[in-house]
Order: sequence, then C-alpha cells, then structure tokens
Amino acid sequence: MITAVHHIAIICADYERSKAFYTQVLGLQIVREVYREERRSWKLDLALNGHYIIELFSFPDPPPRPTRPEAQGLRHLAFTVQDIAQSVAALQQHGVAAEPIRVDPYTGKRFTFFSDPDGLPLELYET
Repeated sequence: MITAVHHIAIICADYERSKAFYTQVLGLQIVREVYREERRSWKLDLALNGHYIIELFSFPDPPPRPTRPEAQGLRHLAFTVQDIAQSVAALQQHGVAAEPIRVDPYTGKRFTFFSDPDGLPLELYET
C-alpha cells in the first residue's frame, strides 16, 4: 500500500529564520513559496536533491512543542550524509552546535543530533 514518504510538515515560530536555516544551512532547494492571506501563513515547499521533502509553515502564534526528549509525537527527523565529520563542521560554520558523534551499536554507523531554530530535533546519519 505505502510506497514512500511524501513529505514532512514543520510549523516554525520565525518563518524567515527557519527559511534561512533549511535553505542556507542545510542546503534544501526552494520548490515553491506561497503566502496564504486567509491564514496569515507562509508555506514553503523544499526539496533535497530534486525530491520534494519538507513543507515549512508559519502560523500566527503557534504553541511551542514539548521539549522533553521522550515526549509524544515526532522524535526527530534524520538526514543521510556521506561524511558526518565534514557535515558537522559545515553546521558549526553556520553557528549550529551538534552533539558529539556517536556510533549506532546495531549498524556500526556514525550519527549525531542537532536542532533547528525552533528546537526540532534533527539527526545526521552517515551511510
């Protein structure tokens, strides 16, 4: 029945800050950007390597997300990278701090976590 993940939707607190983070820091490409007057909301469609992946939304006064690591809901969003040390260094050049690189005990692959401007947990996973 299900063949793939179509997209991930993210609601941000500061649209311009999050737009810059996802496009300039993470390097996602803008597919479409629309302001929806009736909702006072921006919708930004983003792609990774030509594949539609993220819808970034702004809404007036969105409530904050729970910050506890094991709160219900989305735990994190993971991105594949070829060289995790190089990717962490690129994040650091943009002032984005990442946790120390760890090794997945089941796969032997290296990974780390960092946060988007709203504290959404993001992961880099080396292939």
